[in-house]
Amino acid sequence: MKNDSLKKITIVSYNSIKTGADNYTVYLPLLKGKKIGIVTNQTGILSNKTHLVDFLLEKDIAIKTIFAPEHGFRGTADAGEHIADGKDRKTGLPIISLYGENKKPKSEQLAGIDILIFDLQDVGARFYTYISSLHYIIEACAENNIPLLILDRPNPNITIIDGPILEAAFTSFVGMHPIPLLHGMTIGEYAKMINGEKWVKNGTQCKLTVIPCVNYNRKMNYSLPIKPSPNLPNDKAVNLYASLCLFEGTNVSVGRGTENQFQIYGSPYLPKSDFSFIPRPNLGAQNPVYNGVLCYGEDLSKYPQVNQLELKWLIKSYDTTYDKSKFFNSFFTKLVGTKKLQQQIESGLPEKEIRESWKKGILEFKAMRSKYLIY
Repeated sequence: MKNDSLKKITIVSYNSIKTGADNYTVYLPLLKGKKIGIVTNQTGILSNKTHLVDFLLEKDIAIKTIFAPEHGFRGTADAGEHIADGKDRKTGLPIISLYGENKKPKSEQLAGIDILIFDLQDVGARFYTYISSLHYIIEACAENNIPLLILDRPNPNITIIDGPILEAAFTSFVGMHPIPLLHGMTIGEYAKMINGEKWVKNGTQCKLTVIPCVNYNRKMNYSLPIKPSPNLPNDKAVNLYASLCLFEGTNVSVGRGTENQFQIYGSPYLPKSDFSFIPRPNLGAQNPVYNGVLCYGEDLSKYPQVNQLELKWLIKSYDTTYDKSKFFNSFFTKLVGTKKLQQQIESGLPEKEIRESWKKGILEFKAMRSKYLIY
């Protein structure tokens, strides 16, 4: 589903956009004299690179607890790695992990907190788990009658709305809501949608306030000032992430264990080609897929910016793999949110017809989400 608005993109530097965190004259008065809980990680920075936690402490805001999503507060843990509770070395503040068994803050962990702040940099994909953490934060705030303050940030893939709609039977932490794989919303808009559509348990709603970005609109191309997670090292990886992440449900590597994560793909089961790589342990991938094994595939690091969910690399890899019966694994349907895409690829359905099957769901989603757009 190509978006013509990409042709009119305005290239905007990070400093010309004020994120919600930088819009502090609006939210600081809401925090004075209150005990604060904050959901954030290394992406929670202001334009001068000061971390939000440090900034709030400088402003004499009483932070009680930090809640950390997947990858941890400092954002260095592997995908899926267990994150233990602990203390922040710099500030001494307690950190509670929201990844693993404890995905939702417990009532006792929220005791004494007057307001909860959420500040994470999303990348616009349904299976990027920061929006799953957002779901549980909204649910916890609703259940414990705690106001939630979202500091909004631009979505670097905001122009793309594409992919199949998640079916309820495939709900998981990598897909919690009936939306396409790429949703085209900021984290603040998405919070309004979760709350407004009553998607949390028992249909409860929290008292939600979104601090918007300033000088931002949906035609702007936003370059992230910091890695949103260990294996998204640059703008190219962020742009290709949703398309290449589909390979995580197959026997193909997306370059974890290299310096080109989510910019290359390959496996020992694809035909020999001019491009190859060998994954090795590194930051964010201590035990990568095919560790020490030669993989053949394709280098997409110089590929033009994509403006849709690209299927051609997935289809090409399935068509050329040595053993099609071992290509997909059970994680694929969780990532995609439906069994249909795997069935369509296995049956040889042309890509154009696969995309046609998404159209109705995407149109219905766009109509529903229009109520929650800020920009």
